Amino acid sequence: MSLGLALLTLVTLQRIGELAWAQRNTLRLKARGAVEVAPGHYGLIVLVHAAWLLGLWILAWDRPLALGWAGVYVALQVARFWVLASLGERWTTRIIVLPRVPLVRTGPYRFMNHPNYCIVAAEVAVLPLAFGLVGYALLFSVLNTGVLTIRIRAETQALKEFSQPQAT
Repeated sequence: MSLGLALLTLVTLQRIGELAWAQRNTLRLKARGAVEVAPGHYGLIVLVHAAWLLGLWILAWDRPLALGWAGVYVALQVARFWVLASLGERWTTRIIVLPRVPLVRTGPYRFMNHPNYCIVAAEVAVLPLAFGLVGYALLFSVLNTGVLTIRIRAETQALKEFSQPQAT
C-alpha cells in the first residue's frame, strides 16, 4: 500500500470514528438537557466535507504524496486531538449547547474561541496539497469558508445565549 493510500485510509477511518463519537456525545448531552441550535446548515457541512473526502479518493488515491505537506497534515492532527481532548464529551459535529454551563476555556480554547474550525480549514487545504491538488485545495477552501461562516455565526450566537459566563 502506498503512503498516499495509507493516509487517505487513515483520514477516512478517523472521520468515521469521529462521527460515531460525536453521535454518542450528542445523545449524552441531550440526555443532560442540552439543546441543538441552528441545525439547518448541518447537511451543507456534511455535503461539503463528504464531497471533499470522496473527491480525494477519486483524484488522489494513486498520486505521489508530498511528504512535507503530509507532515503538516499530521501536525494538524496533533492540534485536532488537543481540541477533541479539551472538549471531551462536549465535542460534537452539531451545535449542541448545555444551558447555563460555562464554556470550555482549557487547551486551545484558552487562546481562541473556535480552534477546531481553524484546524479544519487548514486540513481542507493541506491534505489536497499533499497530493499536488492545488486547484482542489482552493475550491474546497472556498466552499469550507462559506459553510464555516454560517456555522461560526450560529455557534457564537448560541453560546452567547445559552452558556453561563465564566466566573472571574
